[in-house]
Amino acid sequence: METIDIQTDDRGVATLTLARPEKHNALSAQMIAELTQAAEQLGNDPAVRVVVLTGDGRSFCAGGDLGWMQEQMRADAATRGAEARKLAGMLGALDRMPKPLIGRVQGQAFGGGVGMMSVCDVAVGVDSARFGLTETRLGLIPATIGPYVVARMGAARARRVFMSARIFGAEEAVALGLLARAVPEADLDAAVEAEVAPYLNCAPGAVAAAKTLVARLEPRVDAATIDMTIEALVAAWESDEAREGVAAFFDKRKAAWMPD
Repeated sequence: METIDIQTDDRGVATLTLARPEKHNALSAQMIAELTQAAEQLGNDPAVRVVVLTGDGRSFCAGGDLGWMQEQMRADAATRGAEARKLAGMLGALDRMPKPLIGRVQGQAFGGGVGMMSVCDVAVGVDSARFGLTETRLGLIPATIGPYVVARMGAARARRVFMSARIFGAEEAVALGLLARAVPEADLDAAVEAEVAPYLNCAPGAVAAAKTLVARLEPRVDAATIDMTIEALVAAWESDEAREGVAAFFDKRKAAWMPD
């Protein structure tokens, strides 16, 4: 694989690393496909007990790749829907993976990066990191990631950051339920290990069954929900606001709705 890296230690702890540091680990079509494959591979590997999801470089995940966004600007509605479905499939594969998924958030996360954090069973991050659901600044909406973000934060807390594109820090990410803990960079690996180690004393089958039970007890992200979010995203892409917002972003100018 070219956009991610997988390393498994002798305890069965697999580290799944987003490996596009020069692009701030932005989600390209290739990375989405490789992450989907990795979720299946790790989920089916009996030697893997726990998976740690992290990023290489300064950013955990900066959201959608700029090249991917430019392709979406030129695409038709059917193509946009197909690409959104691939992203939804990747998030669902990680969410359903029958292994504990621990987020090691070593840097900033925006848009789809917040979605990646939300499908982790628990996430810990550095206290210097910044986060944001920045889609509405571009005239878009956080649709495909939305079910997982709202499930993680709860609707009341999600309302604080879901629509405003406001950037917030690690302390607020803890208050929102996005992070379990925010720690100094020097303490990050120890904080991750504190989440990993207890699972090694648990029966793997029981852990998988318990994770499945949680999924059955909480509101489900089912096919109808995924279809609804894809339709909402495609409708946003088709809007005049999206055309203006994305064009303004690439032109490095303010969008028409921004104050002078």
